Amino acid sequence: MPFDTNPLMQSKMKALLSKQPGPPSTLVIETIDDPVAKGKEVLVRVNIAALNFFDCPIIEDKYQYKPPRPFSIAAELSGVVEAVGDNVTRFKPGDRVCGYVQGGTARELVVAPEIALSNIPDSVSDEDAACIMVTYGTSYHAIKDRGELKSGETLAVLGASGGVGQAAVELGKIMGARVIACASSEEKLAFCRECGADETVNYTTEDLKARLKELSGNQGIDVLYDPVGGDFSEAAFRTMGWGGRFLVVGFASGPIPKIPLNLPLLKGADLRGVFWGAFTAREPEKNRQNIDDLLGWLADGTLKPHVDSIFPLEDAATALNKIAARDVKGKVLLKV
Repeated sequence: MPFDTNPLMQSKMKALLSKQPGPPSTLVIETIDDPVAKGKEVLVRVNIAALNFFDCPIIEDKYQYKPPRPFSIAAELSGVVEAVGDNVTRFKPGDRVCGYVQGGTARELVVAPEIALSNIPDSVSDEDAACIMVTYGTSYHAIKDRGELKSGETLAVLGASGGVGQAAVELGKIMGARVIACASSEEKLAFCRECGADETVNYTTEDLKARLKELSGNQGIDVLYDPVGGDFSEAAFRTMGWGGRFLVVGFASGPIPKIPLNLPLLKGADLRGVFWGAFTAREPEKNRQNIDDLLGWLADGTLKPHVDSIFPLEDAATALNKIAARDVKGKVLLKV
């Protein structure tokens, strides 16, 4: 039933809220007023909200982005259009959509900019559609737009069993690359091989630099995807081939590395930053095209996201604790 904008008939929705800084146990579910879509905005009834690791520090005020309270977690959603603003042209009530809205999707209704949403193909489930925005969106932007990965090139992925790393492995294979997955345990590397990795490196038991050089046939790595940072970055950069592209995606290990600038000079290689969040804001149409590519691969079966677990909204604290403990392989979803 479309939203009624009559203030005398204001309806209510259920929302998961962070009202004070703290661990997942501080989150509460409350009933608040329904939002209203205006102009180029779309009102979406949320079916699935997808969680990411950044949802853990954000509720403790330990993340770079600090939304005003009360706020809802979860930046990705899939659902059904409830109503549209006067200037919306791409959607109508009843359309199935997915999108990234920075945060706030762990609630029954969300207002999203029209440009932030994409239609879900009929053959794609709500669960799969909600999985692809942040991890696959980041990795596709990284290796396609920033890394300019070409079929037949060698792609090495650090932190390859994590969310964005796993996505980079899968997308690298789809794009025709030879993929070397690097991770910290044999269990994680086995998961990487399930995701399509051609070769694997355990950087806790093997010399990362020596092993990558060996696996590249001493030709060097064409594109290196680094969401880890720390001590591994310089060692990995020393394996770059001539004209290689080193993608700075994040610093999951904590320390921000200081790579000597003589290395890109000697190798004719590039250091390229990957800031997907800024990309979605600065180039929203290009990002939407990327998401549509991913949805097309979902629709034809080329891509299949890994869903670790699905929790009801009421069990969001359990879901976040599971993510914080690094006890997941793939996405954790909330059923709204």
